[in-house]
Amino acid sequence: MFTICLALFVILGGVAVYIYNQMQPVDPSSTSVKVEIKSGAGTARIADILKQEGLIKNSLMFKVYLKLKSEGAKFQAGVYELSPGITYDQIIEKLNRGDVVKADMVQFTIPEGYTVKQMADKLSQEGIVNKDRFLKLAKDPADITVPLLHEFPANGKQIYRLEGLLFPETYELKKGSSEADIMARMLEELQAKLDSIPDWKVKLEKRKLTLTELMTVASLIEREVVVDTERRRVASVIYNRLEQEMKLEIDATVQYLLGKPKERLLNSDLRKKNSPYNTYLYKGLPPGPIATPSVKSIEAALEPETTNYFFYVTKKDGSQEHLFAKTYAEHLKNIQHSNSTAK
Repeated sequence: MFTICLALFVILGGVAVYIYNQMQPVDPSSTSVKVEIKSGAGTARIADILKQEGLIKNSLMFKVYLKLKSEGAKFQAGVYELSPGITYDQIIEKLNRGDVVKADMVQFTIPEGYTVKQMADKLSQEGIVNKDRFLKLAKDPADITVPLLHEFPANGKQIYRLEGLLFPETYELKKGSSEADIMARMLEELQAKLDSIPDWKVKLEKRKLTLTELMTVASLIEREVVVDTERRRVASVIYNRLEQEMKLEIDATVQYLLGKPKERLLNSDLRKKNSPYNTYLYKGLPPGPIATPSVKSIEAALEPETTNYFFYVTKKDGSQEHLFAKTYAEHLKNIQHSNSTAK
């Protein structure tokens, strides 16, 4: 009996030693290993991956350990960087915390008032997009599946369907993101910014505007106004002229057609661009936005001042403010006054 007990003790001791050794970390190494844990992977699959990558000695022991410790339910998917020599508990802690490897990121900024062409130029120069693909998608965003896009149906007259919809902001995306990925993110940001405006849908319905019309008015304000306090006043001029079926005669729409900013527009510039975007030739709003507006311009388009103004002219004193007028006669006087104060 003693001999049997001794033999059993030796066997159990050997098993215990084996289990203990199998649960110890593998030999430490200075070379880390990247391990991908895919979404939905169970503890058995994770244990097998860790064993294959040489991070644990025995996958069965790891699974048993997880079972005994009631661990594994909170493991997060992602790519982890683990070093040989790490303990079971350290592995568990990292997987629970989601201590994943941060992907290489790229950051870029789109200024307020930029056109699609300006964005394409800037982002291509920074090596972030292919200019031709970016502009092609801006015309026909068939590969972009953001719900907000359904609110902006193509009308056949727009130069770029996504003009004015790619919100100006500083973005950080994974390096190598496609043009469609980038544009989708910018459209999502527009949705977020719209939703940040209290009761914006109620205000939009009250003004009896489509979302395309709202963004078009906001883009006109963005390109015409520098001083924030004037945004709602310029919005009132736009709506007043629309209600009276007057041509808007906004220089920014001609600048948009020219493609490049021109310091001073000539009468010939105002007439030679025969396009529905030219508000000197055609009544009503352009077919779509002419630039990407800020939240302040969108808010101004939603809630303009109540005024009797139909005209405005830029002061030439360097203030970048405007002189507003109710009549054309007053407007002519404002032009004369502006010219007299030119620096």
